[in-house]
Amino acid sequence: MGYIETLSQGAKRASVQLRTLDEKSKNALLTNIADALNDYKTRIFEANAEDIERARVNGTKEAMIERLAINEKVFKSILTGIEDTIKLKDPIGNVDKMWVNENGLQIGVKRVPLGVIGIIYESRPNVTVDAAVLCLKTGNAVILKGGSDALGTNRVLIEAIKDGLRRSNLPVEAVQFIDTTDREATKLLLLQTEYVDCVIPRGGAGLIQFVLENARVPVIETGTGNCHIYVDKGYDVQNAIDIILNAKMQKPGACNAVETILVHTDEMAALAAPLVKALAENDVKMHACPAFAKVLDETALAYSPATEKDYFTEYLDYELALKCVDSMTDAIDHIEQYSTHHSESILTDDYSNATTFLNKVDSAAVYVNASTRFTDGSVFGFGAEIGISTQKLHARGPMGLEALTTIKYIVYGQGQIRP
Repeated sequence: MGYIETLSQGAKRASVQLRTLDEKSKNALLTNIADALNDYKTRIFEANAEDIERARVNGTKEAMIERLAINEKVFKSILTGIEDTIKLKDPIGNVDKMWVNENGLQIGVKRVPLGVIGIIYESRPNVTVDAAVLCLKTGNAVILKGGSDALGTNRVLIEAIKDGLRRSNLPVEAVQFIDTTDREATKLLLLQTEYVDCVIPRGGAGLIQFVLENARVPVIETGTGNCHIYVDKGYDVQNAIDIILNAKMQKPGACNAVETILVHTDEMAALAAPLVKALAENDVKMHACPAFAKVLDETALAYSPATEKDYFTEYLDYELALKCVDSMTDAIDHIEQYSTHHSESILTDDYSNATTFLNKVDSAAVYVNASTRFTDGSVFGFGAEIGISTQKLHARGPMGLEALTTIKYIVYGQGQIRP
């Protein structure tokens, strides 16, 4: 039996025990994992420093290194995420509804774990903990495949998580880690239909496409984030600039960072010059449509002409596209054509325009007068998140606990037979 099949089989065995754990036992497990992470903190930081040093030697962009880093703030947020997940109500065992049919059968819809979940992700070693914690809280076993750039950090994190499982007298196979950079191992995981119930890819377009093309197990697609902000005519200039800078600068390597700014032609006279100046001061590379190019030429600021490719691009860096549109309808049409249907925002004082934008834009999260950076499980009150789904089947948007469950029908009878 091969390496991946052995891991998958072990996870399947562990999932049988996990599915009947009560909420108290699961919360005790998560507490033990948090304690173990604290015990392993020095080793985690040392391994992460080595991963970061290697990434810099390999020429990794700073925006991507930011995603890789575990500092005091990130470590605290990891532990806070565990605490928040402990506080959340466990959906497993909930009976969503119950009714009696014409035969006198009492039929209920009960929440149950998915079983074994494979999660494939890039950078962000905090995902290792978030994913394990959410899966365990919902009675699922998990098989984790992180990126090669965070391999050292992930190894220590997995050690700590398995230590937490031992402290709870639960099988360490409940959290499996594919400890290799070989892409063939990922391919083999995607073929484990006998043991793995679904796979969730979390990363760039290349990773997600690889999973979709090679998977035989069901896939819950967490999409790339080509996110847009549309500035409607008459909106306050300074407020628009503040929101745009936050959406681009607060964490440029995040999937909910804005990648294209659309500005109504009637807003250009007031907004364009101060906006491009603010972006330039923050070292943001701009790809400009002709209307924005004219403003940038007048202000002697650097830019590149926007191409069709730019409008499709998720930069994940200090970089974005700028485009002037003649109407909100044009903005919505642009989003429909180029968006990955992750997060979009309209900045407007017009209630009718806000309502139209909310109704017509088909993305997982649609905002009025706010930064796209809020699309996040913890912000939405879900605790840590497993990813942000841009598909429409099973789960959409930030995926919290309920997204890791399915249903089964429970049926009570009194000796009925079907006539």
